[in-house]
Amino acid sequence: MNKTFGLLFYVKKSKTLSNGTAPIYLRITIDGKPIEIAAKRYVIPEKWNSQAQKFNGISEEVRTLNAYLKTLEQQVYEAHHELLKERKPVTAETIKSRLQGTDERKLTIIPIFEDHINKLKALPDEYAPATITRYNSAFKHLKEFLQWKYNVSDFNIKAIDHAFINEFEFYLRSVRKCGNNSAVKYVRSNFGKVLRVCLSNGWLDKDPFINYTSKIREVKRQFLTEEEIQAIANKDLKNERLKLVRDIFLFSCYTGLAYIDVQKLSPANIAIGIDGEKWIYTFRQKTDSRSNIPLLPPALEILEKYKQHPVCLTKNCLFPVLSNQKMNAYLKEIADICEIDKELTFHIARHTFATTVTLSNGVPIETVSKMLGHSSIKQTQHYAKILDRKVSDDMKALKEKYSTKDKLIKAV
Repeated sequence: MNKTFGLLFYVKKSKTLSNGTAPIYLRITIDGKPIEIAAKRYVIPEKWNSQAQKFNGISEEVRTLNAYLKTLEQQVYEAHHELLKERKPVTAETIKSRLQGTDERKLTIIPIFEDHINKLKALPDEYAPATITRYNSAFKHLKEFLQWKYNVSDFNIKAIDHAFINEFEFYLRSVRKCGNNSAVKYVRSNFGKVLRVCLSNGWLDKDPFINYTSKIREVKRQFLTEEEIQAIANKDLKNERLKLVRDIFLFSCYTGLAYIDVQKLSPANIAIGIDGEKWIYTFRQKTDSRSNIPLLPPALEILEKYKQHPVCLTKNCLFPVLSNQKMNAYLKEIADICEIDKELTFHIARHTFATTVTLSNGVPIETVSKMLGHSSIKQTQHYAKILDRKVSDDMKALKEKYSTKDKLIKAV
């Protein structure tokens, strides 16, 4: 609790100019510690009344000058009151910073967002490169939005409200042409995380996301049928690169591993499991959750095929994995060759494992969830919903059979 709080205007005669005027200063003293602030006005020292803390005279110039000093004095009291209300340290220095706006520079969104990204980068074991990339993209979109909407390069976080968030999402959807889920993730997940940091630090009085209603829409996940898997596996591909991509893709279909997780596999990830058979023991790059996966015979065959590959021996990896971009480009070519009318990407392999390879063959959803490394079974239930459609399709034939039988009975 501050014991003393004093304000004093005075003319600094030691800085008198050649025209005879000298600057006015305001001295703020709290708990005996003073600090000076230039009032940015020059006057003739003889006209200053130090006891009354104002200038003598009745001219318009004098009245204007005295009114200015009174306003400045009021601003000091307001700054003092704001700091107390915000439960921030009240010193002569913090009041000066508040008056000059220098404390607010630390409370703008761009440096706060940038600092958050830098902290994520400093913890590579905790945050996947894809997470950093998404935050960087959200940060880039935010900076462009500030220029587009407000023609500024930064923004005071205290001015960020519900309207700001809606405008940011509108910009992403309309100008940047982002889809619903991308826009919502940039706003709610990335930008929202930074604002939650601000809330936790006491820099924001209330959450601007209150009443924010946009939601992630469920995406229809593509996956391969058993027939399509066999079509790819049995196709006689002439190009060695296509064969390599096909094999790695099929390995993911039989293990459920994402691209980044296959890429980082080494012989150390293969061990004998509780059943005496070979398993994969790894941690998902995306969530850092454990995935223990028994290796199916087709996966073991593919592993054996690349056991002595020069790249694998040199880099101590299980597969000579190409870049994700190249893998997906070759997969599109493989889909055309195999006459599969689906936009084949590496991630479809993970969906295929969850649906066609496991759930469709009676593997319990809890087991599938564990192998996929999902943090919640709710994530795995999306695949079960897909299979509900398959159940419906399969039951159509049975319905037709009973419908025909019913007609025969009536005819008899």
